[in-house]
Amino acid sequence: MADVTVADIEAAGKAARYPSLNGKAVLITGGASGIGASTVAHYAVQGAKVGFIDRDEAAAEALLGVFREAGVTAPLFVACDLTDIAAGRAAVQRIEGELGPIRVLVNNAARDDRHTISEVTPEYWDDRINVNLRHQFFMAQAVAGGMAKAGGGSIVNLGSTSWQICTDNLAVYQAAKAGVVGLTRALARDLGPSAIRVNHVSPGWIMTERQKSLWVTPEKLAANTDRQCLKDTLKPHDVARMVLFLGADDSAMCSAQTFIVDAGTV
Repeated sequence: MADVTVADIEAAGKAARYPSLNGKAVLITGGASGIGASTVAHYAVQGAKVGFIDRDEAAAEALLGVFREAGVTAPLFVACDLTDIAAGRAAVQRIEGELGPIRVLVNNAARDDRHTISEVTPEYWDDRINVNLRHQFFMAQAVAGGMAKAGGGSIVNLGSTSWQICTDNLAVYQAAKAGVVGLTRALARDLGPSAIRVNHVSPGWIMTERQKSLWVTPEKLAANTDRQCLKDTLKPHDVARMVLFLGADDSAMCSAQTFIVDAGTV
């Protein structure tokens, strides 16, 4: 089952409207599934010109099929492995060539594979940092010049609360996601004079199809819900709507901040 259905796109169309997003070029990394796919849907129904990057071409094509079924203009998809920095830069150039200067960048791509400390090699460490942190800097670098010339914009970096609640078997992933906080604040300071705001969205345990197929058990879900102040399960759209707000002009004076979406766990 896909993370985004026709019903999800219809629900996104009933969420808060942000007129400032209409016609703006938006780039979302890791947009084929999970939180990324929901974010793609939410920006698309706002009338934004959406491009998304992912290395999972099958999932991307499935998402585009849902857009066609819903009768909504499909976003632009560019296949890309963001661990290849040159390929990421080329993807940005292509998207800007078709959609115009990117005004909103959502650095969403990540992968939370479990790993024990004993099995981590230097090669695995480097790969996980590349997958979960390094590309966020280089994607911001790639869009910053055009964003500044266009009058500014918004960069939203996706993190995770896992390092704050000490989730087990995720040491390298958590190191990368903790690094997103420092990266966000540094970029916010350096890019602020160009009217570019940079913020960090930190999700709790979101019930994506990947999470449900790999990690969720009734016992773990119950324990997680028990820690939450709010007892409903977290869904991709809960994060996408925060990211949507941070891309819109309504958040024009928000920068260098962390916005946690975890139902009150941290």
